Amino acid sequence: MTKTNAGNFFEDFRIGQVLRHATPRTLTEGDRALYQALFGSRFSLQSSDEVARKAGYKQSPIDDLLAFHVVFGKTVPDISLNAVANLGYAECRFHRPVFPGDTLSTVSEVIGLKENSDGATGVVYVRSTGRNQRDEVVIDYVRWVMVRKRDKASPAPEAKVPALASAVDASSLFVPQGTSFRGFDVEASGSPHLWDDYEAGEKIDHVDGVTIEEAEHMMATRLYQNTAKVHFNQFTEGQGRFGRRLIYGGHVISLARALSFNGLGNAVLVAAINGGRHVAPCFAGNTVFAWSEVLAKAPLEGRDDLGALRLRTIATKDLPCGAFPGPLEKGYAEGVILDLDYWVLMPRR
Repeated sequence: MTKTNAGNFFEDFRIGQVLRHATPRTLTEGDRALYQALFGSRFSLQSSDEVARKAGYKQSPIDDLLAFHVVFGKTVPDISLNAVANLGYAECRFHRPVFPGDTLSTVSEVIGLKENSDGATGVVYVRSTGRNQRDEVVIDYVRWVMVRKRDKASPAPEAKVPALASAVDASSLFVPQGTSFRGFDVEASGSPHLWDDYEAGEKIDHVDGVTIEEAEHMMATRLYQNTAKVHFNQFTEGQGRFGRRLIYGGHVISLARALSFNGLGNAVLVAAINGGRHVAPCFAGNTVFAWSEVLAKAPLEGRDDLGALRLRTIATKDLPCGAFPGPLEKGYAEGVILDLDYWVLMPRR
């Protein structure tokens, strides 16, 4: 009997199955520094202990998406080691901040299965929950992923596709306790625009582009201990459909978030991800651009210092976003690679 792990294939999953993922991960200042070097995010709350202390934190929190990717990365060896592609996200909420020294671990439950018509793959739906060392929920989310079958002839399970909310309700967003963003320092943040200055329907071209390097995307994915084969193994992927390694979809999400600083510089916290689609694959050498639309604004009960903005950020490859490329009547404009719907928290005047 082999001692190596070949990962789970589609027929290995069953509804209600609970997977407790290895390995707990303690996040450090080194992880923060490497993430900063890879993506260059400039949001002041995650960049400055002094800005964070003035808002009531003990120190600057870890970037929300770094925490998300670490929680996600724990799930890969058990869920998506044999994935063809990660397809989407829903019902993701950020419950509390993560600080250097916190240890994150993840548990997932299989909530849906559906074999594809080709009989060679199927879609697995899981709800994953990340907790810290005090067993407090940090992040939970649903994702669905296309996974290869071990044996194409194996019988298909009864199809079950979970009903998922189209969006996280603004009233259920978690707001950091013991904080106050009244009088937020807009000189330190580099942006004068606060929650009051944005309107539903407004579109923002984030202007800048970032070219993905082969070494950087692999280093970032290793940072999260994400072991999906499609990101690392050129020997195998060179013989596959695309002839090269795929960029981890979360890499594009982090690039889009960093690019969004130019126009949304005071969107200091990611509160929820309502839904996300990796529309098309991305590869090293592609240059990523992004634009955002403000879908909605929501005040937060009991808080007059923070408001919520619902954003839709579209990322493209090798396509500047001055014309706001996005969904068409059927499909998407050529070059679109990510469609992300999410809530951010922003200081108010």
